[in-house]
Amino acid sequence: MVGYAFMGRVHSQAWRSVGAFFDLPVKPSMAVLSGRSRANTEAAAESMGWASVETDWKELVKRDDVHLVDICTPGDSHAEIAIAALEAGKHVLCEKPLANTVEEAEAMAAAARAAAARGVRSMVAFNYRRVPAVALARQLVAEGRLGTIRHVRAQYLQDWIVDPEFPLVWRLQKDKAGSGALGDIGAHIIDTAQFILGEHLTGVSAITETFIKERPLADASAGLSAQGGAEMGQVTVDDAAIFTGRFGGGAIASFEATRFATGRKNALRIEVNGSLGSISFDFESLNELWFHDHTLAAEEGGFRRVLVTEAGHPYAGAWWPPGHGLGYENTFTHEVKDFLEAISAGADPTPSFDDGLQVQKVLDAVERSAGDDSRWTTV
Repeated sequence: MVGYAFMGRVHSQAWRSVGAFFDLPVKPSMAVLSGRSRANTEAAAESMGWASVETDWKELVKRDDVHLVDICTPGDSHAEIAIAALEAGKHVLCEKPLANTVEEAEAMAAAARAAAARGVRSMVAFNYRRVPAVALARQLVAEGRLGTIRHVRAQYLQDWIVDPEFPLVWRLQKDKAGSGALGDIGAHIIDTAQFILGEHLTGVSAITETFIKERPLADASAGLSAQGGAEMGQVTVDDAAIFTGRFGGGAIASFEATRFATGRKNALRIEVNGSLGSISFDFESLNELWFHDHTLAAEEGGFRRVLVTEAGHPYAGAWWPPGHGLGYENTFTHEVKDFLEAISAGADPTPSFDDGLQVQKVLDAVERSAGDDSRWTTV
């Protein structure tokens, strides 16, 4: 694995736990962790269960005992690491968004297609697909339970940078992150909505805003926490993005991604309305899916809560008895479980690098629309 901060910690938890809960065709061995600081990387490896360390990811890619590379770094390094690993014959799991630009994502997708022809697999880490309630929502749509899909409303609401004194961490710098709330959390709701519908967005009209233009330079940061100094720096990404869109099947949609929704911590929300019913999901109540069956008589209708913890629900049967809920970290365990099974079966995992490229094209269309007075922009 390359990177050991917020994403590195949760990915490490997934690799440690997946074999204890799922009957896997292969057993993962956590061979090596890579980071720039030897002291920090060694401390992280010790606490998270990695057997050895490298301070140069290029050395990691060369190692014969490494068969899979998990990329948990900022987006500006995804393309270089992923392409090198694929060319070296290593399977690759890469955090989202796939890259910082469409051009980088296209190069990564091309490398992935070439590697797949040699039996080398790759996948993008859109973990919210692996929430059991989201997977159940996809199942209901695929079975036709919602009928013709007409509306999608998706939000991802956080508030961790509302304070203007919060420092200028890498997520607020375009050269490292690619974009702000749009790419960091907007990418998730784009993928989640497309996954549930089984369709792609074809066009968008967008507006973005940066509410706080300057912030203290970061002295130190870890995950979503940081300490700032006296010197100031410019915020070069969006703080919030709102856009409307249309899906290939005709449904219309609205999307909102912001880190300034005071009081909302990690509210990934999606509602889908169809001719025969609706579903509604909020990650802050991630074990629940709300379902309305419009084929029932009006006297019996309305949304009902489905507690998605039964053995027959996606992923849930591997864990605890019904009613004993799952959490954020479990979605990553489901992710690596699916990846390992696909590799062993010689199958193409999803979401693929091509799927990641498609999301990158939506992000690009949103930015182009926002920069052109919200003009309708084709994906």
